[in-house]
Amino acid sequence: MMHVGSIWGLSLVLCLGLGWTKAQQSNFTRPVFYCGGDLVADSGFVGSEGFPSFYKPNSKCIWRITVPEGNVVTLSFRIFDLEADSQCRYDYLDVYNGHSNLVQKLGRFCGTFRPGALISTTNTMMLEMGSDGETQGRGFVAYFSGTKPYVDDEQFCGGKITKSQGEIKTPNWPDKKYPPGTSCSWLITVEPDMVIQVKFDKFVLEADTYCRFDYVAFFNGGERDDSRLIGKYCGDQSPQPIITSGNVLLVQFVSDLSVTSDGFLAHYTSVPRGYQPTEAETERPRPVKPTRGRGQGSTGQDRRVPVTRPNGKRPVAQNPLCAKACRRDGTIKTSFCASEFVITGKVSSLAPGPRGTLVINVSLIKAYKAGRLTITQVGETMSVKLVSLCKKCPLLRRGANYIIMGQVDADGRGTLAPGAFTAPYKAPHDKLLMNINNQPC
Repeated sequence: MMHVGSIWGLSLVLCLGLGWTKAQQSNFTRPVFYCGGDLVADSGFVGSEGFPSFYKPNSKCIWRITVPEGNVVTLSFRIFDLEADSQCRYDYLDVYNGHSNLVQKLGRFCGTFRPGALISTTNTMMLEMGSDGETQGRGFVAYFSGTKPYVDDEQFCGGKITKSQGEIKTPNWPDKKYPPGTSCSWLITVEPDMVIQVKFDKFVLEADTYCRFDYVAFFNGGERDDSRLIGKYCGDQSPQPIITSGNVLLVQFVSDLSVTSDGFLAHYTSVPRGYQPTEAETERPRPVKPTRGRGQGSTGQDRRVPVTRPNGKRPVAQNPLCAKACRRDGTIKTSFCASEFVITGKVSSLAPGPRGTLVINVSLIKAYKAGRLTITQVGETMSVKLVSLCKKCPLLRRGANYIIMGQVDADGRGTLAPGAFTAPYKAPHDKLLMNINNQPC
């Protein structure tokens, strides 16, 4: 978290010379942000009340942004610090695709990771921030501007589509990389009794743990508040086939002003309601890893002779480490430094995995170290999938909040050895973990 003085300085530099709005004025020493207001300008800044001071408890603020006709609103967050919760139930910032909470919600955000850029489909956008009576943060500052969807002589991205099938692709595909500073928005509508399936042929976007910089996002629904985020994707792993819940799909592609990549090509088609993709459609190719067994170069050391019990059933292969007493290794500081990932979150599900492992889904509260850990966004929730090498060590309970530390395998999955550091998580632990995070290991 930035030093207060440097935040004031940054905010002042960003806001000087850009004029003021009804929601933002200057006292010539630092910018002053108010609780809500109407921001009518080509561009400007919007921030939580009193930023960089802590925002007020038990408050609700609404900002309505309007840019010139013929443009769409692009919103880029510079600083973001709201109370963290996996479902953003306590303090939150909602962003809407228009001047009402009855239209499409582009996202709900909280915590301390900066959301990616957001774009509207018209020249208006609304922000609604709510806080409860307890923990507060420093709030947010974002820059808004009126931009035109990317258009040149050969490429166009975005628009309203009513065909039953078609393709969506990034600008310049496949000749060269997509340009920086791109905003594309496709609104696809098919027959009322059909839904929409999207499958990717190619997919390469700038990678980021939270997909903050370049990303493509899919929303169920269109101009009403029946729209919900299906998923937000980046990196070089093609998403699995996407199927909507209704006959309207909004697709948004955003790139920031820095790194660009090859982009994506996807095809959509309308399919009957209740359609389920086949296993071949959802199967994602996996890298082939060398194995030892029957074949040239095998030493025979990895072969296991199946042991048959009297009842004729084979026993499940057990990890020898699981036979040891379940004890946590190290202290919170030593484990923090030795672990590839350190997160806090709520255990949402526990399921048996292959070879005696346990698959754990965690709704993320905060990531202190992420490294190569794959973090996905489904709806308004950030989540991670972990694999515990033993079913009962470390012992985790569904529905409880934990501090979890571990390693990351070649596929980006978090792994927990029997001695991995886990502990029940409470809000005061955040300060302790942040202090450790700011110290050299």
